[in-house]
Amino acid sequence: MYQEPVKNFNKIREYIREFYINGFKSRQDYTIKSARSYDNEKRRIESYMNDYIDYHITPGGKVPYLSIDTRITQHNPLYRVWKTKSFTDHDIILRFLILDLLHTSLSMSELMDQIDEKTNHTYLYDESTLRKKLKEYVKEGLLITNKKGKKIYYQLSEDYIIPHDILDFFSEVSPCGVIGSYILDKQEKEDSLFGFKHHYLTQVLDSEVLYDLFNAIHQHKYVSIRTSNNKIKVLPLGIFISVQDGRQYLMAYMCQSKKMYSFRLDHIISIKSLEEAEDFEVYRKELEEMKKHLWGVSFSNGSLETVEFTLHHEPWEEHIYRRLLREKRCGYVERLNENTSRFYAEVYDVKEMIPWIRTFICRIQSISISNKEVEKQFKQDIEEMYRYYEEE
Repeated sequence: MYQEPVKNFNKIREYIREFYINGFKSRQDYTIKSARSYDNEKRRIESYMNDYIDYHITPGGKVPYLSIDTRITQHNPLYRVWKTKSFTDHDIILRFLILDLLHTSLSMSELMDQIDEKTNHTYLYDESTLRKKLKEYVKEGLLITNKKGKKIYYQLSEDYIIPHDILDFFSEVSPCGVIGSYILDKQEKEDSLFGFKHHYLTQVLDSEVLYDLFNAIHQHKYVSIRTSNNKIKVLPLGIFISVQDGRQYLMAYMCQSKKMYSFRLDHIISIKSLEEAEDFEVYRKELEEMKKHLWGVSFSNGSLETVEFTLHHEPWEEHIYRRLLREKRCGYVERLNENTSRFYAEVYDVKEMIPWIRTFICRIQSISISNKEVEKQFKQDIEEMYRYYEEE
């Protein structure tokens, strides 16, 4: 029988990305499972994303896709897919009992008694479970403790109530912002103060993977990451987020090759936590040093490459020089004279820079790249462009 809530979020994540974001596939293209599975998942998603689904009619059939206008969409509609994930009843009950009862200060035994009373003395939770949960909430800052004699008393922190506008902003721009969206659902609805020129909506699909990675980084643990191709043991060291397209990357030490590597989060299916890494700080410092020579997220083969070019700009084009200063990242800018500036950088992968360098083509006077294959291809592209315009 068809039911809306799901336990395994990856099922929804893969389906939405495959059919509604990346794939633009029709029913006939769904070969992983049966046609009935396709219909069930389609009904499930359309039940909470119906306002944002449109269709292309193609010779191969009816192809669904998401149609979201970020100019008028204040809140990420993809948070809805998270809110159909199911949890165990006992976990939910205990969380809300604690937050409800601890508006007043209670000791462990007093809280146990009141929980038992609220649950009709069914004794759903033992003292060990409750103690672990209280310890977790104290660490997160939800609860505060006071000691009176030998007893410890627990109470809800005043910081638990977060202003609406802070939650509103957090939920739309922060990693794992779905947490803020859940809290907003419990507050009175208010008009949003914020609008976003660049609103990266699909990040929310990777929130579960991101949460597991944040935990592993915090606990200094190795993880096994599963992609569509294989399983890889890595030590997660940080998360990079592109300001250009919103794409999220895991920066990690890959145990097999003994090199730094980056992984796109939307290519990671699941995370399994492994043993603690005693040398975590060593690799973290290594990453911090390597960041000084990263243009994007590629470490290539681990060797540095250089790029240098000079630009011509007229006296009234001071904005070109200011743009170089603003966008230089790990590079260096030198003003040679009123009409000429020099850019120089040492990076691990100069290919990542080529799209940016191309934006200065009409102003480049000279260019030198240590990776001669990249330099040759860059110059061939320019020559081909000239030929194209000559033919026109």
